[in-house]
Amino acid sequence: MSYRNHAVAPLTVMMSTALLLAPLTAVAEAPSSPASTTITTITTITTTADSFSDTLESQEEMVVVGSRSPASPDQIPGAVWLIDREQIESRAQAGEDIKTMLGKLIPGLDFAPEGRTEYGQNLRGRSPQILIDGVSMTSSRGLSRQFDSIDLFNIERVEVLSGANSLYGGNATGGTINIVTKTPEAGGPHFETRVGVTSGLNNHRDFDRRVAQSVSGGSERVRGRLSVAYEENGRFYDGDNREIFPDLAQTDLQDNRAVDILGRVDIDLAEDQSLSLLAQHYDSGFEGDRGVRFPELAEGSLDNADIRGHYDADRDPRTRRKLYNANYHHADLLGQDFYFQAYYREEDSTFSPFPYYVDDNTAVEFRASEQRTDLGGARALFVAALRDDLELTYGLDYYHERFNSDQAFFERDTADATGGLRLATDRTGPRYPGYSVDGIAGYAQLEWQATERLKVQGGVRQEHAEVDVDAFNNDTPDGNSGGRNSYSNTLYNLGVVQEYDSGHRFWSNYSQGFELPNIGAVYNNAQFDIGDNAVEGIKTDQVELGWGYRSRTWNSQVALYYAWSDRALDNDRQLGTSIIDDKRRDYGLEAATSRYIGDHWEVGGTAHLTRSEQLGDDGDWHRRDARYASLSSATAFVEWADSDRSLRLQGNHAFDLSDDASELGASSDNEIDGVTTFDLIARQRTDGYGTFTAGIDNLLDKKYATVWGQRAAIFYAPVYGPEELYEFQGRGRTFSLGWNMNW
Repeated sequence: MSYRNHAVAPLTVMMSTALLLAPLTAVAEAPSSPASTTITTITTITTTADSFSDTLESQEEMVVVGSRSPASPDQIPGAVWLIDREQIESRAQAGEDIKTMLGKLIPGLDFAPEGRTEYGQNLRGRSPQILIDGVSMTSSRGLSRQFDSIDLFNIERVEVLSGANSLYGGNATGGTINIVTKTPEAGGPHFETRVGVTSGLNNHRDFDRRVAQSVSGGSERVRGRLSVAYEENGRFYDGDNREIFPDLAQTDLQDNRAVDILGRVDIDLAEDQSLSLLAQHYDSGFEGDRGVRFPELAEGSLDNADIRGHYDADRDPRTRRKLYNANYHHADLLGQDFYFQAYYREEDSTFSPFPYYVDDNTAVEFRASEQRTDLGGARALFVAALRDDLELTYGLDYYHERFNSDQAFFERDTADATGGLRLATDRTGPRYPGYSVDGIAGYAQLEWQATERLKVQGGVRQEHAEVDVDAFNNDTPDGNSGGRNSYSNTLYNLGVVQEYDSGHRFWSNYSQGFELPNIGAVYNNAQFDIGDNAVEGIKTDQVELGWGYRSRTWNSQVALYYAWSDRALDNDRQLGTSIIDDKRRDYGLEAATSRYIGDHWEVGGTAHLTRSEQLGDDGDWHRRDARYASLSSATAFVEWADSDRSLRLQGNHAFDLSDDASELGASSDNEIDGVTTFDLIARQRTDGYGTFTAGIDNLLDKKYATVWGQRAAIFYAPVYGPEELYEFQGRGRTFSLGWNMNW
């Protein structure tokens, strides 16, 4: 990628950007600094022009996910946040993974849990839907590993649409995060190389390494890209230079090795027809020999645990994914724009051996589950111009999902004798019932350009799913014989946007989304007739008011939102899951602003002030359980840049959170401690030798428990061991050095 002045062409409209039904959302764009350099902010589709007027003209050409055809972002009622390629490369070379990067850059998205999981990393207080080129990484049995699916080296940009929507079906109650892969270049061959290392300088085990290579090329008609990215992590240490305990509950990325192999071919079939094909193999798993030792395990106690070498288990944490995706576009089929997408995703997710008290809490047994999902489907979409100011989008989605799982039970005598360092499989049994889901959805969206500056959009989506559950533990009192049922959801949206010549724009919208029912967990050991107890999608309604402003030196965007629902998934302390009638609401403010000062300086920040509440039996609203509620957060940054180098200092602050759990039936209230950290990233671009990046994460070496770690302690302690066993710690100060070159 060139870091010098460049023109910006309209973004290619892919099939994955065409299937959106909620009100269209736009990037709140900022002009480049008056200097002839590119200073990237999170809300920017960057361009560098010799004058501000040239910048605005380029921006009018831009389109983002949410559009079916090129459109001015200023006419779109909503907020989208775009992370471009330069930001991704900078953050990756500074040692951050994708969920950490997004948590620090996207207002409304919680800071990352810092492990393998993104459990509890909400968007506007609710769950986001994660996509790769429009293919959902989320399944009905959510495992909170959607970000453990692609290396940053293969990402062109990330588009985040805030707020409940029905874009691609379920699990977008908080918003949608679409990861867009890199496109092949014509000509060539073109090569891209990346090398990077990260360490806290504690010892030889505290060392992460990254290497990646791609090649692309072809003719103007047929272009291809093939890449291989490899990443290997060492051990992590906290701000007191102490080795961090592994995350036994949701797994982490210590001693983890990940390989991402991705190939893509883009074909121009004719002047008005194109085809894109993508295949990916991703494998990320534990490869180390250090684990948790329980010296009192033989006595049935999990106290006084420490970390030792010579750990060996027959089942270790791992995520394996295969993804195949085909997108076809015909610009004039029956006088309409036509898009078609077909996809298939296959994944295996394995968890850490987890301790369960057995025999009336006198002994401990370790178990580890493996869960497998196959998901395939197709989408078809037409965009018809009914008249000059009226456009209709309509189409059909279909998907088939198959899920099954098991768990390994490890030999208790061997585990007791080694303090849990040697875990050999004794037997394998069921974990959750297997099931399949067949879903079909129809939708229509109407856009009316009421005046030159006023646009109105509205639509409806109706989705129906058939669920077939296998027999589970038939020979036990807690089992069931399986069965069939179905559920349906009808979702609506309506949005209005008004723009002004002064650079201001205002919008409002109402939209709905729904959370997929966690079928496997809800029907686990269920003692009722499945046919008469359908697990329905959990609908969320949201209203939003927004304002944006763009000038020569300012770029700002603010949105107020209020979301509510009448049902929820509930987890008890025994890891059981159920769907309950429960009124919940989330409301808040999501904002970002930046200010260009002179030729080289930019300052800015983000804020997300949010509150999650639940209606109690007393008829009053109370602060929601801290295990689920989002923390308010804020960031601030200052950056200096010219055409060859940049230096950015950013502060990140999560506010404290307390709940009213005792008012909602729990034995006591809970608290989550917030934290403030700082990061420093420097880049130097050279002529002919690539770009060098240096980063310091957690600059002040702050010691803290991650938000997920504090939630895990509430979830699992003391039922599954002492609190310190689950309170996953944040990593201390780390130093990163990376090199990237296109040649």
